[in-house]
Amino acid sequence: MAVPPCYADLGKSARDIFNKGYGFGLVKLDVKTKSASGVEFSTSGSSNTDTGKVTGSLETKYKWSEYGLTFTEKWNTDNTLGTEITIEDQITKGLKLTFDTTFSPNTGKKSGKVKTSYKREYVNLGCDVDFDFAGPAIHGAVVVGYEGWLAGYQMTFDSAKSKLSKNNFAVGYKTGDFQLHTNVNDGAEFGGSIYQKVSDNLETAVNLAWSAGNNSTRFGIAAKYQLDSTASLSAKVNNSSQIGVGYTQTLRPGVKLTLSALVDGKSINAGGHKLGLGLELEA
Repeated sequence: MAVPPCYADLGKSARDIFNKGYGFGLVKLDVKTKSASGVEFSTSGSSNTDTGKVTGSLETKYKWSEYGLTFTEKWNTDNTLGTEITIEDQITKGLKLTFDTTFSPNTGKKSGKVKTSYKREYVNLGCDVDFDFAGPAIHGAVVVGYEGWLAGYQMTFDSAKSKLSKNNFAVGYKTGDFQLHTNVNDGAEFGGSIYQKVSDNLETAVNLAWSAGNNSTRFGIAAKYQLDSTASLSAKVNNSSQIGVGYTQTLRPGVKLTLSALVDGKSINAGGHKLGLGLELEA
């Protein structure tokens, strides 16, 4: 078996069918460019159609492949500055170290994080440390895989309170065109998802979730159909009778348009439905 995914990516294929290709209530523009020297620029801006709030972000990234280094600078409209330095496959193959800092000039708030991950055949390990004046928080995760089966554990230890603040388990099975994922979070939240690639053009997903002490089950069904090499259609529905549809069209190489709509099936005549428009430019 190849290297298993990290804990955060367990069940990702099903989540992507539910989340990608939609942008309800937003008008969004993403622009990605790359300079001749290899510096990558990513700019994103969005406007919330309900509140009118406009947000934006800018990211620059430079990769020094010879030494396995990646330098990233980030800024957003909340006036938060971020710097990230990543070293990969240098100390030993499969080991990745990341130093991440953020600073808000308005409030003077600073934060720092050290992330480590190690992956090889059958195992994927991760350990992050959030530095805080009250005491660091330690995040750990491990995923092991064998012959398609996956098992993972994720925890967070709050050193300030000297207790576990997160305690999650996950089990799954993965083949080329089928994935099953189940998880238990803090012994109180239960979830599961199924992903299937029915054909070269059609992908489907189902998710389920419920909480301890609550008899109601939340579930949803989603599908993505590739109309041709440049266009795809997505649709999803949940047990709250919310129906989402999305259409993605590549207008030309590097230009992608996304249209989406969310309809509340329980109150079709009452309004409150949401539309979304997204445009991605890449050069």
